[in-house]
Amino acid sequence: MNNEHNRRSFLRTASLATAGAIVLSGTKFVLAKELLNEGQLFSLAPLPYAFNALEPHIDAMTMEIHHDRHHKAYVDNLNKAVTENKITESLLEKILAIVSTLPTAVRNNGGGHYNHTMFWQMMKPNGGGVPTGKVADAINGTFGSLESFKTKISEAGKTRFGSGWAWLIKDKDGKLQISSTPNQDNPLMDIAEIKGTPILCLDVWEHAYYLKYQNKRADYIAAFWNVINWDEVSKRL
Repeated sequence: MNNEHNRRSFLRTASLATAGAIVLSGTKFVLAKELLNEGQLFSLAPLPYAFNALEPHIDAMTMEIHHDRHHKAYVDNLNKAVTENKITESLLEKILAIVSTLPTAVRNNGGGHYNHTMFWQMMKPNGGGVPTGKVADAINGTFGSLESFKTKISEAGKTRFGSGWAWLIKDKDGKLQISSTPNQDNPLMDIAEIKGTPILCLDVWEHAYYLKYQNKRADYIAAFWNVINWDEVSKRL
């Protein structure tokens, strides 16, 4: 019922856009008609560090191709999809929440944009180490130890068949869970097997690691823990 209501709201918003109306989206106003004409509801933010900042664990060429080509393609195709379908909602989380009612192009590219935007923030130069404070308490309380947690989420990534993501999420009851999703799906989507708020994500698509690690996904996942940004995980928790 809520999904159908939200879908109808999208359609009403689209009709307003054709008249050049101003649409309230999230916490900001969007000039719907202009954005539809430009096809730029969404944009690619710069990588928050240099391409080579995560070396030797993740190489500069992988980061450049991953961000400037793969992520950019998701943004470009998402803008095309929302324009073609007259979607004027600019809060991506709202779109993902009813993605089952929308075209596949919105699901794939909306997920790709959200997931990668989060993934860049999951890493930082001179990252790694161990979490402290509430993050450490939450991990130890739920999984027994940091090593147990890392083993479980690493397994979620290693055993994801094909391409996809591993996640640490907070479910509707406020409990931490580990999950994985195929392709560019994520736990915010109404089609997700395990739904919740993403706290940590790990990209296990081949383009995230193949140049340096070839088919050794496990080695790439092990390297990820050397660059993880526990400060960002803490903020999201």
